[in-house]
Amino acid sequence: MTNKQTISQVLNEALPYMQRLSGQVVVIKFGGNAMVDEDLKHSFARNIVLMKQVGINPVLVHGGGPQINKLLDKIGKKTEFIKGMRVTDSETMDLVEMVLGGQINKSIVNLINQHGGRAVGLTGKDGRFMQASPLKIDGDINLGHVGKVDKIDPSLISLLDNSNFIPVIAPIAVDAKGKSYNINADTVAGEIAKVLQAEKLLLLTNTTGILDKKGNLLTGLDEKKIKNLIKDDTIDGGMLPKVQCAIDAVNAGVKTAQIIDGRVPNCVLLELFTNQGVGTLICKGS
Repeated sequence: MTNKQTISQVLNEALPYMQRLSGQVVVIKFGGNAMVDEDLKHSFARNIVLMKQVGINPVLVHGGGPQINKLLDKIGKKTEFIKGMRVTDSETMDLVEMVLGGQINKSIVNLINQHGGRAVGLTGKDGRFMQASPLKIDGDINLGHVGKVDKIDPSLISLLDNSNFIPVIAPIAVDAKGKSYNINADTVAGEIAKVLQAEKLLLLTNTTGILDKKGNLLTGLDEKKIKNLIKDDTIDGGMLPKVQCAIDAVNAGVKTAQIIDGRVPNCVLLELFTNQGVGTLICKGS
């Protein structure tokens, strides 16, 4: 097959997906290698701009744990973790806001704009569109400025989407008194996908997706299948919260959720516009 034939085949395969997704919202959690490798960052930005160009409304949510850790180490700020979660005092929260809402958010906005997009950076403090309260573990252990989402007002995000802008959201929210909270980015992406009734939720990871015990990629999973995979320890560790986020989203009306490999160049386009995709598809059971 010639190069031209290959290109035409790819475009023909992509066309039905583009038509079906046109006008729909796709929420994407941006993280892992895709957020630090220069080539992957530019590949991701081009993917997002192309999505907008063909009529899809991408909404980005990003994390920044490694960058926060790097800054805290640099200034000699020691961090306590409880069950894998960072205890965040007021000083640490100021640094988190600086890294997430400033450095990382604006760099993603700038990158997308460099590639022809019109990105706008937000935190939940903008218009107070995302409200939170303290997250407590085991019922009473307070983690300080670590929060859980209580309410999301979708009007600001929808306004940007409908005005041809691309929202880029840092996972910071506020309570009724204006106190800031850092929230897990996967959780924020899932909650935003729910309130927008997104067509898809994409969670970028540093893994191929959900694998069976032989290392084969699993896809087409529903809640029942996932519970069985958790029960036999096929799904464990850091994949558990991502899977729960995906299941919660599809149970709340999001059409599908995908856990995809952010180490693959153009992973977003491959997942959205090809028959095979590059990750694990999670959907609501019958």
